[in-house]
Amino acid sequence: MPFAPELRSHAQKVCSLYKKACRTIESYYVARYCVRYQQVILRNEFEKNRIVCDPQEQRILLWSGEHQLFQKKHPIPIAKFARSLGIAAGVAHGRVVEPPDWVLDYWHPLEKAQYPEYFKKRECRKCEYIRKWNSGTLY
Repeated sequence: MPFAPELRSHAQKVCSLYKKACRTIESYYVARYCVRYQQVILRNEFEKNRIVCDPQEQRILLWSGEHQLFQKKHPIPIAKFARSLGIAAGVAHGRVVEPPDWVLDYWHPLEKAQYPEYFKKRECRKCEYIRKWNSGTLY
């Protein structure tokens, strides 16, 4: 067997299709009332086909829905996870900015005086880094 059979029921596939379609609607509309209106229309379409009992017709409807979803897919969908990367970056991606190390060089001496051990160790490391850079053994 080259591929394992998919172990999801038809109902699970339909629920997954519905959820993906709802997420696609959320990607296209900003106003909550527009999103909700389109989702009610979508739910009505799913309810119309709920009474279909023939398995072959159910598969055809599922395939048709997946095909329509693929055609209407948003180019920049809403991210699935808050910290996800890529085109569809999550809402929390890049929220906490890590300042670069050189920012500490511009601290006022009174600010540096609050952390004497840290800045003493930092100066030693900077000198060591400069020595390694000049000798060519840094990388």
